[in-house]
Amino acid sequence: MSVLLDRLLSGDVRALARSISLVENEAPGYEQLLESLPARAGTRVVGITGPPGAGKSTLVNALISAILRRGQRVAVIAVDPSSPFNFGALLGDRIRMANHFSDPDVYIRSMASRGALGGLSPKILEVADIIKAAGYDYLFIETVGVGQSEVEIAGIADTTVVVVVPEAGDEIQTMKAGLMEIAAIFAVNKADRPKADEFVRNLRLLAHSRATAGWETPVIKTVALRDEGVEALMQALDAHRDHIHDNADRKSLLLAEKAWQLIQYKRMREVDRQALLAEIRAQMDGPGFNLYRIVRRYS
Repeated sequence: MSVLLDRLLSGDVRALARSISLVENEAPGYEQLLESLPARAGTRVVGITGPPGAGKSTLVNALISAILRRGQRVAVIAVDPSSPFNFGALLGDRIRMANHFSDPDVYIRSMASRGALGGLSPKILEVADIIKAAGYDYLFIETVGVGQSEVEIAGIADTTVVVVVPEAGDEIQTMKAGLMEIAAIFAVNKADRPKADEFVRNLRLLAHSRATAGWETPVIKTVALRDEGVEALMQALDAHRDHIHDNADRKSLLLAEKAWQLIQYKRMREVDRQALLAEIRAQMDGPGFNLYRIVRRYS
C-alpha cells in the first residue's frame, strides 16, 4: 500500500486510477490508504451544478481548455445518473470532453450516483481527496443536477457554480433560497439566446438583494460552445478563491459537513438494500403491513 501511496503522491495517473477503484469498491486496504493521505490545500474544488440541458459538460470542457492555457493540471469527476436496478452509470464518460482524454494534464472520471438521492456518488468525498493527493490544481465535480445535489455539492466544493439558461427566466422570482445561498457564481450559459440580457439583469438584481459581507454572487454570461465568457468565469473563480482563502469559519463548516456525510454513510453501510427490498416485497401485501415498524428495526 505504501508503494501505491508514493506513486499517487508523485502524480502517477495509473496509481490514481487504481486508488479510486480501490476506494469505490471498498477493496481491502482502502481505509488504510485514505488514512495515510496528507493534507494538501493546493487543489481548488469547484462544483458545477444546474438543471439538465444547461450545458454543464460543454462549459466544463471550455474551462479545462482555459486551465490548460494557464499551464495547470485539472481533474474532472462527472457524476452520472445511474440505473435504479443495477446502480451502474447510464452516461459513462462525457463525449463532449473527449478531446481532452489523451492530455497528460487532464484526468476525467465518471462516477455513478448509485441510487444516492441527492444525485452525488456516495464515494465522492473520498475520491475527491484521492485526486487532491495527486496534486491537481483544479478538481471540477459536475453533478447530475437533480434533487438535492445542488445543496450537497456546497458541502464538498470550495466554490459552487450554478449553470442556468435564459429559458429559466420565468423561474427566477420563485428560485429556491437555498440555491441562491449555495451559488458562489452563476453562469448563464447559451447567453446568445433570446431574452438572455433580461434574464441576466433580473438574476443580478436577485443576487444583489442577497449579497453578503464581502461577496455578491457574480452572474457571468457564457456561450460555452464558442468559448465566450469562459475567461470571465475563470476570473470570477479566482476572485472567490481570494475571498474564501482566510475564512476559517467556512473551512471548519465544510470539514464538519464532510465528516457528517462520511459518518452517515458508514452507519448506513450495514443496511442491506437488497435484503430490505426482499423483506418489503414479502410483506407489503400482507395484513397489517406497516413500513414504519420495518424502519424501526433498522434504527
